[in-house]
Amino acid sequence: MSQTTKQLHKSDIGDILENSLNGQRPSPDDCLRLLRSDDVHLMGLASGHLTRKQFGKKASFVNNIILNYTNVCITDCKFCAFYRSPGSDEAYTLTLDQIESRVKTAWDMFKIRQVLIQGGHNPNLKIEYYEDAFKLIREKFPDIGVHGLSTSEVDMIARVEKTSTKEVLSRLKEAGLQSIPGAGAEILVDSVKDVISPKKISSADWLRIMEEAHSVGLPASATMMYGHVENNNDIVEHFFKIVKLQEKTKGFMAFIPWNFEPNNTLMQEEDLVTYGTGGVQLLKMIAISRLVFDGLIPHIQSSWLTNGIGMAQLALQYGADDFGGTLIGEEVVSCTGARSTELTDKIIVDAIHQIGYKAEERDNFYNPIKLI
Repeated sequence: MSQTTKQLHKSDIGDILENSLNGQRPSPDDCLRLLRSDDVHLMGLASGHLTRKQFGKKASFVNNIILNYTNVCITDCKFCAFYRSPGSDEAYTLTLDQIESRVKTAWDMFKIRQVLIQGGHNPNLKIEYYEDAFKLIREKFPDIGVHGLSTSEVDMIARVEKTSTKEVLSRLKEAGLQSIPGAGAEILVDSVKDVISPKKISSADWLRIMEEAHSVGLPASATMMYGHVENNNDIVEHFFKIVKLQEKTKGFMAFIPWNFEPNNTLMQEEDLVTYGTGGVQLLKMIAISRLVFDGLIPHIQSSWLTNGIGMAQLALQYGADDFGGTLIGEEVVSCTGARSTELTDKIIVDAIHQIGYKAEERDNFYNPIKLI
């Protein structure tokens, strides 16, 4: 009997992990047991095995920039240190010329393959602003994928235009939008959202807009922001709402769990959250994500942005297969002062090589560009 098999037999979650290794998805009750267990190393052995079975000892990444096109926002989320109210001296909105200049510089310097476009909920921007920006990027930089706008930004555009979110998505796709990031999910439980982002769209609306995106041919990422006011039951509910939608649409390409960073946010000011959750919780969340979504959502991202390179290297051995993006120009997490929030592709490739893995540059749709 192997050492790992002995460990499985002795562990309080051994039955769940054995079932996972045999292709059986954990149930919501199983997921709750995993969240309550301290046997994170054993979870990592099981989830790492499932990941290597599918991808080998290889991790992908995308050369990208984040284009935070405006910081003007009327949603006042307590977890955000980035936004400014309309009329603030520090408010900004990029012009089309500024957008073109940033994308061109990034293409010339880094040969980026994706631009991740996210900003605030700015009531002064009409849909034509987004259409013109997407058309410009797709026409002038055809090798760069346009991955943009959270569901809540789509909802904001629909409200400004007094039209449906599905109509907005169709028009944006026509203009050049290619996929949707998972932002705005936080935790898909309204009792949590009522505390951290009471003005943002509901959980049902996030799921509905994602389903609409999938239905018009826009694949997406799904995310979870944990480590604030949620409990384990809320996390389980979030996981299985994503499972249910993915079983229906197959529209999610990746899942990204990331921990809340409280610095400089209202949640820290109001003593709701004083510090982040740390590395062990990240590894647990990565491992459980792989176990829950194995065979359903192909890619789990390492979440280096809030946890740093060392934790991302560990995450790749605990169930993640994708390092994420270079994120040059990122402004949202950097406003919390969390850490340096951009990497070059060389730093990512070196980090992947350091753990004995091959690095694979990919495009916006997780298609391989080259093995490094």
